[in-house]
Amino acid sequence: MGEVRTRRLAGGQLAEVREDRWRRGSYELVVDGTPQSHVDLDDPTELAFEYVRRMGHVIDLVAPPRAPITAVHLGAGALTLPRYVDATRPGSRQQVVELDRGLVDLVRETLPWDRRASIRVRYGDARAALDGLPAGIAGTADVVVVDVFAGARTPPHVTSVEFFREVGRLLAPAGILLVNVADGPPLAYARAQAVTVEAAIGPATLLAESSVLKGRRFGNVVVAAARDGLPAEWASRLLAAGPHPAAVLSGAGLLAFAAGARVTTDATATGSPAPGRGVFRL
Repeated sequence: MGEVRTRRLAGGQLAEVREDRWRRGSYELVVDGTPQSHVDLDDPTELAFEYVRRMGHVIDLVAPPRAPITAVHLGAGALTLPRYVDATRPGSRQQVVELDRGLVDLVRETLPWDRRASIRVRYGDARAALDGLPAGIAGTADVVVVDVFAGARTPPHVTSVEFFREVGRLLAPAGILLVNVADGPPLAYARAQAVTVEAAIGPATLLAESSVLKGRRFGNVVVAAARDGLPAEWASRLLAAGPHPAAVLSGAGLLAFAAGARVTTDATATGSPAPGRGVFRL
């Protein structure tokens, strides 16, 4: 194991940047023992976490290859996806919101990103910071990524239909919302998030490892939604892109998956469930 750089965050959590013992030039950001991000400094297009790769595959389809986009990232981590967007779509405009300045400072010091990149980092709560984004970004975002965690759980106030409606105002007419949902059997939270995002944005598609969607283990589900849904021809491309084993659910399949789930509101939100002991911890 190589050098480990640490910092105590404002909320008391311990953030660490650790060298990846298996990948030369790669590092993990770990907060209170839970891996939050993985970065390959030599190749920012290398996405190690499977759910991040699924998000990357969607981003690859939102515009012609290499064409710049406008992206908003709620939850920064080690800025894995902003680095990916900058590398694959040079000239993209990106806004990143992170609660803890100390976390970004640690990442900036240990895992610096290209200073030429048009990545603007703002500090504050993901929901409260929406009002502080530039007025001109409303209705122009090609992609908005919601990947907000306090430790290993997503806070309740960023899981409700009211929150996603606020986020939806950032999206361009064909813009896509990507939400990282962590859940396990019986997937009640994932089902509720699927119908909640649909109620706020439009038809949704779920991307995950097949065993996760079958309720066999705890894992990450990506919810992708757009005003008119993802183009139908994307389904086969996203399924083929993996990581494998992969599952893509939309339309009738998603309707069956989410049967009986209720839309989450500010009044009913409880946030994501805690993962089982050792699920994400190192």
